[in-house]
Amino acid sequence: RYLLEQDFPGMRIGPEPTTDSFIAVMYGETEGNVPGNALVVDPKKPFRKLSRFGNAFLNRFMCSQLPNEVLKSISIIDSPGILSGEKQRISRGYDFCQVLQWFAERVDRIILLFDAHKLDISDEFSEAIKSFRGQDDKIRVVLNKADQVDTQQLMRVYGALMWSLGKVIDTPEVLRVYIGSFWAHPLRNTDNRRLFEAEAQDLFKDIQSLPQKAAVRKLNDLIKRARLAKVHAYIISYLKKEMPSVFGKENKKKELINKLPEIYIQLQREYHISAGDFPEVKKMQEQLENCDFTKFHSLKPKLIEAVDNMLANKIASLMNLISQEESNMPTEMVHGGAFDGTMAGPFGHGYGEGAKEGADEEEWVVAKDKPAYDEIFYTLSPINGKISGISAKKEMVTSKLPNSVLGKIWKLADCDGDGMLDDEEFALAKHLIKIKLDGYELPGTLPSHLVPPSHRKPFQTAE
Repeated sequence: RYLLEQDFPGMRIGPEPTTDSFIAVMYGETEGNVPGNALVVDPKKPFRKLSRFGNAFLNRFMCSQLPNEVLKSISIIDSPGILSGEKQRISRGYDFCQVLQWFAERVDRIILLFDAHKLDISDEFSEAIKSFRGQDDKIRVVLNKADQVDTQQLMRVYGALMWSLGKVIDTPEVLRVYIGSFWAHPLRNTDNRRLFEAEAQDLFKDIQSLPQKAAVRKLNDLIKRARLAKVHAYIISYLKKEMPSVFGKENKKKELINKLPEIYIQLQREYHISAGDFPEVKKMQEQLENCDFTKFHSLKPKLIEAVDNMLANKIASLMNLISQEESNMPTEMVHGGAFDGTMAGPFGHGYGEGAKEGADEEEWVVAKDKPAYDEIFYTLSPINGKISGISAKKEMVTSKLPNSVLGKIWKLADCDGDGMLDDEEFALAKHLIKIKLDGYELPGTLPSHLVPPSHRKPFQTAE
């Protein structure tokens, strides 16, 4: 709702889990709903494989279509509210985690939402997060409603969230957490307004870059699936090879299923495969219970060779084609809704801050602090109105900024490139130091509004 800036059919927002359905929010010329059973038989939609989850799921699945600019670039899958407490014990009637896993394998980004004032990770949420295993690179975490707590509480909440997530997601890497208040109401606590704006901007950039990376992501998924298929072939052919031709098939099958962890280790050594490419042992054992091992296929080395050749050679040329295509095409970005609100104008992120301060003012922005800078300038014994690099260095290093940063500031401040600074250039250098100390980035080239008045080129009047 926050991203689209309009309601969509089937949407209900409230403090408790209000949606019990998966809603695919997609672009359509007219506003309306398509129920799940009709959706999975539509050849134009990518949901046909979801029919295997049965009617209990399809009755809780629908597509919400509306003519919204944002949805021209991305589609959003809104999942049901997570259950907690007593509600968890009531079955949904379908395998919730399996459905989440199906979507997780096919989407570009997974966003986990937490409320700053209600952090507990319920059993169902924990199971849901575990179903995203192997998709860690797609996960982003949003700590929402952060304006409802003060700075000290927010710090504790953030720490508690990271600790809780660390227990659920078994990776040493820390997930990226975006902090903010993602709705269009006034902030209750404005202490962290600038933090919320910067975080929202980062999240928007992340989402906006998705259309550009879609082709690379699909190729990445293809590589992942090819490797998994190869490993699967090794496991299945090994089980086939070990089966007796006549007697004791059932006993041998049970023995092989129990020995699966040892078989994995043996195949790892024999074919130099990473342990991470093997399917989960318990899940594989459950699947194999219902299989007839005698109907499995033997290993076909030519097919394995073809897959290896594709991974080693063909994928590289495909990557080159994608990068060429991307460089020739205009940059795809997500537009509309909340994405346009912070693009330009005085409410764009960073407008009027740091090096951009004073951009739309007539007076030179450094002028207001120049008297204080002049006092320092005249203590540095200027000769003919200028101080040498050595004198300037003595003053500039008191900022404790590293030499690489001070070198850049010197380059920007020495407008005439004579290796010396006059009073205006020195004031500019001090202003740039202040910008950096306030936590802003330095500009690559000096913006026109920061150029000292005496160094500006006069406008040529037309005769």
